[in-house]
Amino acid sequence: MVARMKHLGFRSLLPLLAVATAVGGVAALAQPSAPGAAAAPAAAAPTPVAAAGAAKAADPRAELTRKIPGTKPEDFRQSPIPGLWELARGADIVYVTADGKYALAGDLYEIASDTNVSERRRREVRLDLINSVPESQMVVFSPKDPKYTVTVFTDIDCGYCRKLHGEIARYNELGIRVRYLFYPRTGPNSESWDKAVAVWCSQNRNDALTRAKRGEDLKVAKCGKTPVDHDYELGQEIGLRGTPAILLANGDMLPGYVPPATLAKRLQSVGR
Repeated sequence: MVARMKHLGFRSLLPLLAVATAVGGVAALAQPSAPGAAAAPAAAAPTPVAAAGAAKAADPRAELTRKIPGTKPEDFRQSPIPGLWELARGADIVYVTADGKYALAGDLYEIASDTNVSERRRREVRLDLINSVPESQMVVFSPKDPKYTVTVFTDIDCGYCRKLHGEIARYNELGIRVRYLFYPRTGPNSESWDKAVAVWCSQNRNDALTRAKRGEDLKVAKCGKTPVDHDYELGQEIGLRGTPAILLANGDMLPGYVPPATLAKRLQSVGR
């Protein structure tokens, strides 16, 4: 584990060091008193009613909500570290102290298992977000008997998106079902955005997507509300930095183009 941590770099270790310092401070406070020091008198056991009231008062989420505008108590989850709360904004995660004075931006690791706790949580969030989109709002290219399913955020004009789609038949041959969501990187009121809308408004969306990625100009009238707006917002919420972005069934996100054979090998270890 030490060898691996050397390669993380100082900046990536800062959150861990900060957490370790905080935990060390708590441990120092818990040291036994010096020999000869007078023992404090034992406090009387609280009544059940008082204990329940104290537990309710001790919940810091109400105070955190007050100090962090736009949040709700249910937005906070207890992290594995006592006194440190997780706050997720889409797939972006920060950790906040119970008094709301400090925040840690970075990944939290469980050293014993070498597990990235933050990334595990991000996978859960991505899956929840993707699973909220019905397939009727996607453009799906599927083999007859798919072994795996991936969800791909795509931009009509993205070079590597076109490369990926140019091999869509090979992905399907390997049993990979590809579900497309739109993510025009240039945003609303752009040429790429209008092309995505044109694909969606076509009678045959699969054919239209293929032709658009070949550079053909689709002469299609706009058809009212499309999923392009929602897809774009979803991509931002998930934290996309570019396209294509490939979401696997376990919530992992692979940024960029991945060759068919390489993706199939990765999917064998992940499952459907």
